[in-house]
Amino acid sequence: MDFASDNTSGASGPVMAALMAANAGAAMPYGVDPWTAGAEKAVQALFERDCAVFLVPSGTAANALALAALTPPHGAIFCHEDAHIANDECGAPEFFSAGAKLVGLPGQQGRIALATIEAALARFPRGLVKQVQPSALSLTQATECGTLYSLKEIAALSDAAHGAGVKVHMDGARFANALARLGCSPADMSWRAGVDVLSFGATKNGTFCCDAVIFFDSALAHDFAFRRKRGGHTLSKGRFLGAQMSAYLRDGHWLDLAHHANAMADRLREGLAQTPGVGLPWPCEANEVFAILPRSGDMALKAAGASYYHWGARGLAPGEAPGTDEVFVRLIPSFATTPDEVDRFLDILRRASGKA
Repeated sequence: MDFASDNTSGASGPVMAALMAANAGAAMPYGVDPWTAGAEKAVQALFERDCAVFLVPSGTAANALALAALTPPHGAIFCHEDAHIANDECGAPEFFSAGAKLVGLPGQQGRIALATIEAALARFPRGLVKQVQPSALSLTQATECGTLYSLKEIAALSDAAHGAGVKVHMDGARFANALARLGCSPADMSWRAGVDVLSFGATKNGTFCCDAVIFFDSALAHDFAFRRKRGGHTLSKGRFLGAQMSAYLRDGHWLDLAHHANAMADRLREGLAQTPGVGLPWPCEANEVFAILPRSGDMALKAAGASYYHWGARGLAPGEAPGTDEVFVRLIPSFATTPDEVDRFLDILRRASGKA
């Protein structure tokens, strides 16, 4: 009953098999190998575009280096106030950009509204020397609240940013889960909607340690190879990144994994909705479920070994905050979660409430 994070799962079988196959024999280092070249071509084919692709070992590296490529030290990066880049990356975007400022914006259920970014851009007029200069807008898909931006919302936000000379970055740590839910193409949810640079997550969805930075305008990547190397994220044995990404994308494997994780989240949310005393303040639009549990149920689940995080209530609407006998939690199924785990979790919770 591990719902702490989709980072707790291992790598998928095909990805591990690809790593073992790549381990045989020798290959040129630093990404000059056939596995990396194949992965780059696979990403370009997937996104239907001749884009610049760089493999990195972590999502933090992908986000921080991508944003640094878009933002000067005197630049502003607009993001949701609860975004991962603002709260969970230990200042990496600021560090790799040599001091750019993250400007956190409010928004219901983890999303930035069009009016909000328009107002923010108006507060940061270009050319005012005493202020940081607007440089990048970072959108998280799926959001930290497990919700999604629609394609129209991404396009509208991107248009507003581009109108102010601001580039658009997408933190796609759960890009696969969002895409599986929306049922669109990768191109539709990225460059066709106005995204300039994508942090394409794979680690949460079945790789061992491999994400990618994708520049849909290759000119923006003119110095990225140097940034990646200087930042310590150019692996000497880069073939193991290429092998992971190639296996991840082959035959739609990545989407199969995401569909399963989403299905387990749906199963969990549906069960919680039928459990007395449980509140579900936000929709489940990818593979994250947020719930308000009775404290007695929380204690029973923890005693039985269930793993998940208690969550801050800042993003909840007025009147939705948990009471003294309740806890707000985040539950994340992964590609490795089984129906039995979900059902056992729900059974323990119902027994604790006396409704089994």
